[in-house]
Amino acid sequence: METPIPIRKIIHVDMDAFYASVEQLDNPDLMGKPIAVGGSSKRGVVSAASYEARKFGVRSAMSGVLARKLCDELIFVRPRFERYAEISKMIRKIFFEFTDLVEPLSLDEAYLDVTENKKGNPSATLIAKEIRQKIKEKTGLNASAGISINKFVAKVASDINKPNGQKTVPPEEVISFLETLDIKKFYGVGKVMKERMYRHGIFTGKDLKEKSFEYLEEHFGKSGAYYYNIVRGIQHSKVKPEHTRKSLAAERTFNENISSEVFMLEKLENIATEVARRLQKSKVAGKTITLKIKYSDFTLQTRSKTLPLYISSKDLILENVKDLLFQEKMKDSVRLLGISMSNLNNEAKKKEANPPPEQSIDVQLKLDF
Repeated sequence: METPIPIRKIIHVDMDAFYASVEQLDNPDLMGKPIAVGGSSKRGVVSAASYEARKFGVRSAMSGVLARKLCDELIFVRPRFERYAEISKMIRKIFFEFTDLVEPLSLDEAYLDVTENKKGNPSATLIAKEIRQKIKEKTGLNASAGISINKFVAKVASDINKPNGQKTVPPEEVISFLETLDIKKFYGVGKVMKERMYRHGIFTGKDLKEKSFEYLEEHFGKSGAYYYNIVRGIQHSKVKPEHTRKSLAAERTFNENISSEVFMLEKLENIATEVARRLQKSKVAGKTITLKIKYSDFTLQTRSKTLPLYISSKDLILENVKDLLFQEKMKDSVRLLGISMSNLNNEAKKKEANPPPEQSIDVQLKLDF
């Protein structure tokens, strides 16, 4: 039995260069200048870059050393996550003025389902415009938005007219929009997958759409069904206001490599304190504890154990981390340590599965967007 694509009105709101824009907002002397939020040391990493810095090729997750080489005038600013969280709360408050179906992805972006909304406004395009105006008025910051029939298309669309713009892809234009899009602009297609698709002659959405389900499944495994569906505008994942946490973690990268377990224990105590704080804030406990170790040669090792009871206190976390630390000798000095708690005592929710592709058909529907 063929099933039409469910049509919803989804908005993806994405703040423009959020961390960097907050720093420029709070310090007008930084306005219009290339800035990077993060560290400039050999261990430093760029968390965010202003649009002025991006013109030089500076990007998030880039090393501070490389960023400095790309832009001599780059100004590094230490991150202030409490401030970013404070503004994020103001922005989410605005979202809830329009709908309770808000799914935050991070501090600076979220999905909103406005199919039915508190304003009674039939136009998702106008709602997105109003939301962006309110964010500007309340925070002084710019936001971009994508509006379409599902989360995937809305997220892809929010990048089209950045910064400080929005793009609506109504139902009747979804297929043509996706067909003409460069495959690297598909959300979820990273650098590695992009190169892999290029090797299969897939450069645009149209190229992807021409591949059969069997072909995609054969060459891309389980992801094949996902790609087969999304290029046809098919995605049944709803906007989920609440996420069930699967794990909670904290980690620290050190300025100097550590070779002594005594010093490691000191660092792990601080990390365990943070993990316990996050567990208690989320009102959960966990059974599985994992110690993450990154050595000076960048090799990564994890050591885990599952307990008979749920724990959330710092003392119990640290006690078990000690066991993991001394489980075997370190093979080298250490540059990063992390602790994570999983197997949490919250109810696991079933993942929504896309229906088999043969049960779905392309549709061209008219709807007020």
